[in-house]
Amino acid sequence: MKIAFIVSHFPVLSETFILNEITGLLDRGHEVDIYAHSPMNDPAIHGDVKKYNLLERTYYMNLAGAIPRNKLVRVLGGLARVVTNLHKDPVAILNAFNVQKYGKEAASLVLLYRISPFLRNGPYDIVHSQFGPNGNLAISLKNEGAFHSKIITTFRGFDLSSYVKLKGSHIYDELFEQGDLFLCVSERFKEKLIQLGCPECKILVHRSGVDVKKFEFISREATSNGKVRLLTIARLVEKKGVQFGIRAVAKILRKYRDIEYRVAGDGPLRDNLERLIINQAVGDKVKLIGWKSQEEIVELLRQTDILITPSVTGEDGDEEGIPGVLREALARGLPVVSTQHSGIPELVQDSVSGFLVRERDVDALAEKLEYLIQHREIWPEMGKAGRSFVARHYDINLLNDRLVGIYGQLLAGEIPDPRMVRHSHHSKQTPSLLLRRGLGK
Repeated sequence: MKIAFIVSHFPVLSETFILNEITGLLDRGHEVDIYAHSPMNDPAIHGDVKKYNLLERTYYMNLAGAIPRNKLVRVLGGLARVVTNLHKDPVAILNAFNVQKYGKEAASLVLLYRISPFLRNGPYDIVHSQFGPNGNLAISLKNEGAFHSKIITTFRGFDLSSYVKLKGSHIYDELFEQGDLFLCVSERFKEKLIQLGCPECKILVHRSGVDVKKFEFISREATSNGKVRLLTIARLVEKKGVQFGIRAVAKILRKYRDIEYRVAGDGPLRDNLERLIINQAVGDKVKLIGWKSQEEIVELLRQTDILITPSVTGEDGDEEGIPGVLREALARGLPVVSTQHSGIPELVQDSVSGFLVRERDVDALAEKLEYLIQHREIWPEMGKAGRSFVARHYDINLLNDRLVGIYGQLLAGEIPDPRMVRHSHHSKQTPSLLLRRGLGK
């Protein structure tokens, strides 16, 4: 199969969930091209971007620099695009000049420039848009003649929360009508899609995964010196809730001084968080350590005892899907303390692989952290439970096999079977030793 991914930016260090799907499809012998609005210019690039030469497969759709301002040069470039692509799809090329229908976009050759990369590199069997706004873009491109492919859109977070709040509940009406299939990363997001008017028969829950084999499991044990190492890995934006993690750690530092809390990541709230650390007088124990490469993140997770992921719903309505770092941490055997936010309860089994508290509840976060510090004997069992759950429900190799199956069924004109991607986190579980002991309630 030949697949086009439409993404907002590429490469993006924090979006390994998209990278894992792309490399998984390539590993399975399929062709993948990536269409992004622009590069992200992160301070580091994931190793797989270079390993798979993905930048050679990436085309940027930001036309600001792509369309010459000089009219003669623009016309000559347009003629070259006509000559190159006319035999591939004459109807689409003629459509690009339909001034009556498209007005200035056709007259200025913007439409021709926009559809040309898809005509040149296609045809595609599947166009897979990541995030709802790019699904809307895919529908526009298809209607303009850029491709005639099946369109799949994956919803992952802000696109069903803050974006809908900003644009209104009808922002995806055309997408829901014309799109072929919609994937979402949690049952919670499936409910949101239905509430917005998406036909349930077009929705599949397809989770983001991790390559469990690549994550070394380490049973967490109390260190001989009694030190406890806490970690948060997040962009420093509101929905990550980092301030609540800092406040909770500051609270327990009054009683337990052998604690080290590191926050890996950067973002617009960094200065605010630095001031919070100073105001809480915990600068010797709490450190913002900035962006880290994938290799450095691996080492940080190896050195950590407990992961804190205090996600919250932003004031603008922005929500997480399920933070990728939670999957990685659980796969590595880390106990976690997180929140009852969005799809997180579908990954973290409360009182089994970690603890979940209400959003923005500093006292509850501190209480659960203190409990884990007092009961270090439960760390290994929590770690095993987390690893086992991720291996069963979030293994990227199984998920990528399912994704290929979904593509195949869609191309065959079948409605993909929800059982192919359903991960029953509500399946009956044997109560953990933790709960049988009456701990962690």
